Amino acid sequence: MSTPLDPDDPKDAWQLRFSTTVYNFGVALRELHDSNPWPELPLLPHAMNCLMTELWDHYFSQTEIREAFEAAIADMPSYAGGDEIRP
Repeated sequence: MSTPLDPDDPKDAWQLRFSTTVYNFGVALRELHDSNPWPELPLLPHAMNCLMTELWDHYFSQTEIREAFEAAIADMPSYAGGDEIRP
């Protein structure tokens, strides 16, 4: 059982901000994907490229960006449990 986050604790507030930001980004990309007026131009590859350039423009190094993407891809099988798409 996990301990509830306390928004008055600076570390918990940071974690809540992080989780909310990532969640909202995922929701927005799904909505844009579903409403994409150019189905021949898949949204996700373009979005990942734009995310990479935004990270670069905000002073993350090429190494930090590449290692983060590679770590996320490496972790996907354990998170997805063998499913290609979320059931």
